[in-house]
Amino acid sequence: LDERPIIALLPGSRKQEIERMLSVMLSVTPDFPDYQFVVAGAPSQEEAYYEKLFRQFGALTGVRLISGATYPLLREARAALVTSGTATLETALLGVPQIVCYRGNPVSYAIAKQLINVKYISLVNLIMDQELVLELIQGDLNPNRLRQELQNLLTPKEQARIQSGYRKLRQRLGQGGAPQRCAQLLVDDLKHQLTQQNTP
Repeated sequence: LDERPIIALLPGSRKQEIERMLSVMLSVTPDFPDYQFVVAGAPSQEEAYYEKLFRQFGALTGVRLISGATYPLLREARAALVTSGTATLETALLGVPQIVCYRGNPVSYAIAKQLINVKYISLVNLIMDQELVLELIQGDLNPNRLRQELQNLLTPKEQARIQSGYRKLRQRLGQGGAPQRCAQLLVDDLKHQLTQQNTP
């Protein structure tokens, strides 16, 4: 790594997910020469697998891989592009401004949207019940939009807004029982959704 500020890329842990996310995440790297992009490698995947993807997606230079050290990476990052999942909450609790990324199988996504109609997909936004962190989902996750939103995320004004929201998030979760409180919020939200669906 060099002296440039870090943008962390968290593309998930499953191969199909990693390939889908990295293809978009890596597409914006040439537009940010003043930053270094570092991929958080999943412990379940070998380094050679990521190197193959870097070649496939044309990211031969300027991208680094760090495996098995996601938390230390995030602690040093100026910003992060994060695949939806528990990593979004972990990134927030470590104080890193982020964009939440998700692109799944269109049919599976459409079915899931019909079954569970939630306003947000990231734990951060679900807990806060507002879009504190931007979610780019399905068609919205494209190189042009991601480039534009990452430029905005790196501005002092946007970084300050998100850090203020993160402080409120930590207050809401409290010092003790945070995992249980987080789980209960999700359960309550799902119960509400099911009640709404069953109401004639």
